[in-house]
Amino acid sequence: MQSNRRQFLWAGAALGATALGACAATRGAKPARKRILVLGGTRFIGPHIVEAALARGHQVTLFNRGKTNPQLFPECEKLHGDRDGDMSALEGRRWDAVLDTWTDMPRHVRSAATLLGPNVDQYLFVSSLNAVADLSQPNLDETAAMTPLDPKDEDNAAGDFFGGRKARCEQLLAELCPKRYTIVRPGLIVGPLDGSDRFTYWPVRIARGGEVLAPGTGDDPVQIIDVRDLGEFIVHVVERRTLGLFHAVGPEQRLSMRSMLETCVRAAHSNARLTWVDTSFLFEQNVAPWSDLPAWLPSTEPGQAYWTMNVSKAIGAGLRYRPLDVTVRDTLAWWATLPEDRQATLKHGLSPEREREVLAAWHAKVG
Repeated sequence: MQSNRRQFLWAGAALGATALGACAATRGAKPARKRILVLGGTRFIGPHIVEAALARGHQVTLFNRGKTNPQLFPECEKLHGDRDGDMSALEGRRWDAVLDTWTDMPRHVRSAATLLGPNVDQYLFVSSLNAVADLSQPNLDETAAMTPLDPKDEDNAAGDFFGGRKARCEQLLAELCPKRYTIVRPGLIVGPLDGSDRFTYWPVRIARGGEVLAPGTGDDPVQIIDVRDLGEFIVHVVERRTLGLFHAVGPEQRLSMRSMLETCVRAAHSNARLTWVDTSFLFEQNVAPWSDLPAWLPSTEPGQAYWTMNVSKAIGAGLRYRPLDVTVRDTLAWWATLPEDRQATLKHGLSPEREREVLAAWHAKVG
């Protein structure tokens, strides 16, 4: 059962060794066993959090609808229900910590924190850097103002209200579980099981080789976090019952777009050639940051501070990072396990035809 789980998570024994050994080995002796309730736990960040908790010897219970990857973690207790309906399976139970891993709907946090708050020592909520209101200033720390949300929009699931909903979830948790809550705000989460392709596009595209369209001068900053580093940090703060708010993104030192893409070239052992294309020209060609060229936002654009967050508090609390080349290799190894039709269609990034078209126009311009 253990090997089957890891095959799903890490796409092979080599990946499992990398994932579990890179950072967990630095955590020291295993702490006292904790009873941990995970809300969700079977999609993207959830399995990595559960895997990290099990690797440290903790007792994990999963609460979800039982519909997404139900075969995962047969050794865990599984409780079924719906946060928009029946949560009776959680009534009268006690855990050392509850990990709320995915929701951005305030009503979900309100119901779970009201029910579970009196019966847990720590309630940890995975929020988002989008909960920060003003992303125009660099080096923002956890004291930055939060994104406002009109109460009438609490149940509005539109993407425009995502940051406000996350911020409202944080406020509710502080109100309902005072002195017992931890909030972790990741930025762009990357690595195995990431179905968004917002980072995966780059390792996959570069692994194909040839001329690769790279945005701007290469000096624009990037901040990402390997999902396994995030999972291990969450388990780490639960082990120590570390409370408060933390920006969880990385790496520790400044990462430029050029450094990230050149690392992808090396890690993929690719013959790819990076062609850096002027930002203004890309805009003229209607090439959009983030969607057409993922993980990139020009330094001149509003919201650029999303890539320059201050993470010193999380590092001080134990956040650690595996090397970027490990993330790239493991992402590619996981990608290779996906069905051919999935590999043929990246959800973000330029299509091969569009990339060739823009590169041809750039070469015609610069000669």
